[in-house]
Amino acid sequence: MEMKAMPILVWVGGVIMAAACCCPILLSEAAAAEGQSSKSSFEDSFDIMWSEDHFKTSEDGQIWYLSLDNETGCGFQTKQRYRFGWFSMKLKLVGGDSAGVVTAYYMCSENGAGPERDEVDIEFLGNRSGEPYLIQTNVYKNGTGGREMRHMLWFDPTEDFHSYSFLWNDLQLLFFVDRVPIRVYKNNGKANNFFPNEKPMYLFSSIWNADDWATRGGLEKTDWKRSPFVSSYKDFSVDGCQWEDPYPACVSTTTQHWWDQYEAWHLSDSQKADFAWVLRNLVVYDYCKDTQRYPHIPDECSLTPWD
Repeated sequence: MEMKAMPILVWVGGVIMAAACCCPILLSEAAAAEGQSSKSSFEDSFDIMWSEDHFKTSEDGQIWYLSLDNETGCGFQTKQRYRFGWFSMKLKLVGGDSAGVVTAYYMCSENGAGPERDEVDIEFLGNRSGEPYLIQTNVYKNGTGGREMRHMLWFDPTEDFHSYSFLWNDLQLLFFVDRVPIRVYKNNGKANNFFPNEKPMYLFSSIWNADDWATRGGLEKTDWKRSPFVSSYKDFSVDGCQWEDPYPACVSTTTQHWWDQYEAWHLSDSQKADFAWVLRNLVVYDYCKDTQRYPHIPDECSLTPWD
């Protein structure tokens, strides 16, 4: 398989930029799914969770806006639950001084933070102007998380829309940014307490104040004079096993779908090259390497992402 040129990192105005385009081979099926969904309205897929007056759409209904002020934030969730599949959304994050502000994009088996929930998180941690955005990912199984990784991005996520995606099957969970795999989370094929593969999940997004921890560990507080803070969304796409109680038919036939076939169980050669570049250049924190926090390495940390 042809290898693609990897980006060269340079600093521009305090932001990591790519001097050469990072161009992984696209998953054609995922691209097709995104193309088919680009014209769906918000009402087709989502419900507002709270503060409907902090939600707006563009005139054509294709771009959605969530806002945060010193009274409240806002959030939405899918109408349906899914167990395994491909899930993608394009986001443009809060620009300027966004310290203390978190935009969350995640999947969860419950509407709230229940003690037995499964959850897969992408959180965008706001910053002071001129400093790079951080993206934090985490995985929960039966209410237990603590599996954080933090990455820098190779672009300014406030200037334009970029896609953020999950690929989830029984063998692995991949986190993508613009089709670049930034995190590979493997299953070991056995009953375990770390891989969420039993409970169907909704997809959520929200914007909220987290200035007690989000920016420099809570040292940087939200500047409410700059509110409202607005995050923007478009082009939600899903190609997955939609849940129906007690069990949908697709639970036993997921391998008939591209997201649960051999090519989706392993990184491709070009994805391995992209992922290796991410590991070398963009990882800020990895719980697997935090021996002070975890003197005994968690079981999942011994699983190789390269198989």
